[in-house]
Amino acid sequence: MLTMNAENGPDVEHIMGQQLAGKTAFITGAGRGIGVGIAEVLAERGAAVVLSDIDQRSAHLAATRINKVGRKAFATCGDVTNIGSMSAAVKAAIKFTGQIDICVANAGVIGARDYLERTTYTDADWEMTHNVNVRGMVNTADAISPHMKSRRYGKIVNIASHGGRKPRGPGKFGDALIPYQVSKAATIQWTHLLATMLGPYNVNVNAVCPGMLWTSMWQKIAINLKKTNPELSAMSPREIFDQIIQDRMLLQREQTPKDVGRAVAFLASEDASEITGQALNVNGGALVD
Repeated sequence: MLTMNAENGPDVEHIMGQQLAGKTAFITGAGRGIGVGIAEVLAERGAAVVLSDIDQRSAHLAATRINKVGRKAFATCGDVTNIGSMSAAVKAAIKFTGQIDICVANAGVIGARDYLERTTYTDADWEMTHNVNVRGMVNTADAISPHMKSRRYGKIVNIASHGGRKPRGPGKFGDALIPYQVSKAATIQWTHLLATMLGPYNVNVNAVCPGMLWTSMWQKIAINLKKTNPELSAMSPREIFDQIIQDRMLLQREQTPKDVGRAVAFLASEDASEITGQALNVNGGALVD
């Protein structure tokens, strides 16, 4: 039954609160940044959420915050680069909740640990971005898909990036982001392929391509730009980020983790039951395709 607001008609918050009622979502890289935003939105929409992260403490703290506002959240440890670890995390999630209806493969990295010191890529960047951003997506799907296939139901949403779309040339970024961009292009292609494999089992597979969000990852990019571009030396990392937003975004504003979460919630809902194999930009119009 819909509740009504005397001034504005149907109570939209109530409606959206029921969108994922009775569903359980498993989210990787959920201890911070975009992962937390996704978990919060899915929980607000009625889903029980399992937050998986290699840093279990951060996942536990995020789950605690969600539980404190009356939602249902659990935390588990999962290393997406290790199929055994992911299988164990999925089994733990099913033990907590009984089933997994939604899987959000969000865990990602931008490069190797010394990324901030360089304008070009190294072998370590290629290895790290492939292991986490590409192989990690595959491991997550391999761990969760048998459960979804057996139930003949599931929604998988992979978090890619608009950086995996059309190349713009190096510009101020140099070559350091190329391994990251290639890994996100691979994520989009993996989404297409996984959709073809799981479609006969009634499993929808889609991707969301975020634009620019002020997360710890983008703060690192801005610090790198400041260190490697003398003309930016007088600007703070946040000022650099804001300037790029003004230069590139049609809507002239940054995106937030909850913006990404709302797109994920749509793709994970029955409203998107006939959408699969697609990659949705959530980037304020920074790239149009």
